[in-house]
Amino acid sequence: MHVVIAGGHGKIALQLERLLSARGDTVTGLIRSAAQSADLKAAGARPVVCDLEAVSPEDLAGGLSGADAVVFAAGAGPNSGSARKDSVDRAAAALFADAAERAGVPRYLMISTMGIERAGAPGMEQEFTDYLRAKGAAEEDLRARRIGWTVLRPGPLLDEPGSGFVRLAVPALPLAPVPREDVARVLVELLDAHAAIGRTLELTAGAEPVAEAVRVALATA
Repeated sequence: MHVVIAGGHGKIALQLERLLSARGDTVTGLIRSAAQSADLKAAGARPVVCDLEAVSPEDLAGGLSGADAVVFAAGAGPNSGSARKDSVDRAAAALFADAAERAGVPRYLMISTMGIERAGAPGMEQEFTDYLRAKGAAEEDLRARRIGWTVLRPGPLLDEPGSGFVRLAVPALPLAPVPREDVARVLVELLDAHAAIGRTLELTAGAEPVAEAVRVALATA
């Protein structure tokens, strides 16, 4: 399988690249800066410099030709400002989907977030509200497409090592954290699961082994 990951230098993306390359998949990571290339190569991925805020869908589609799946793992990041929440978390996700459709890529996995429905809650900072709204808009755009999409909404992300045990279900799970490593493990399982197409799933730390959690969630969703 050839998988192209947008936001290839992100913490989840690097974990995912290690897992996919370790099992023999071909992995390409799109990055903003050539200075990030060494980290991707160490993870077993081929780095490609591509600014998702500047590239055209036509040019990006050329780079996705032949891919079996794409994963949108990009994000503007904390304290980047509301404008970049829109240009990356929403617009770049849509651009990536446009390019994937043009290239005939059959699968598109998006990393979103739990709590989208809380956007604008009393006391919430405006930038975080704009982030949640951008993610929500990106999800809506993806669901309207014919590509084989899957949306994964993890809870608050942890840098600690994953346990391999999670909770995965259709929305809405109680908000709880999850290690990034376990998010990457779930993404690997979802890439392989045809039943994941057209599904929106939420993810937290839990008590079920990853493979079993995915099997049960897809059987009951």
